[in-house]
Amino acid sequence: MHKSTTLFNAEELYQHAFKKIGLATIYRFLKTAEDAGEIHSFICNNRKIYSLGKKNHIHFHCEKCGLITHITIKNADFLHEELPGKVCHFQIDITGICDDCLKKIV
Repeated sequence: MHKSTTLFNAEELYQHAFKKIGLATIYRFLKTAEDAGEIHSFICNNRKIYSLGKKNHIHFHCEKCGLITHITIKNADFLHEELPGKVCHFQIDITGICDDCLKKIV
């Protein structure tokens, strides 16, 4: 598999394969790789995206303007204490009001 350092979706992998194989084959490959733990999937903008690494995927969604921002949490050790098992990767969706919308309220 091509060593990607970023997140990707099935269509991007299909484009990278130069359309030499069908999109259905790409989806079967991704499901097999995910089932085997070789890749991880997340939902982003209502699309399934994949990562070769065990990265986490976190969104902040503004309930006023709809802005979705990707954020990074440097330390998620608190999850290890709360869950009854080992964390592999995670996705968190946080809803609130962004700074720009807060400024309009005040």
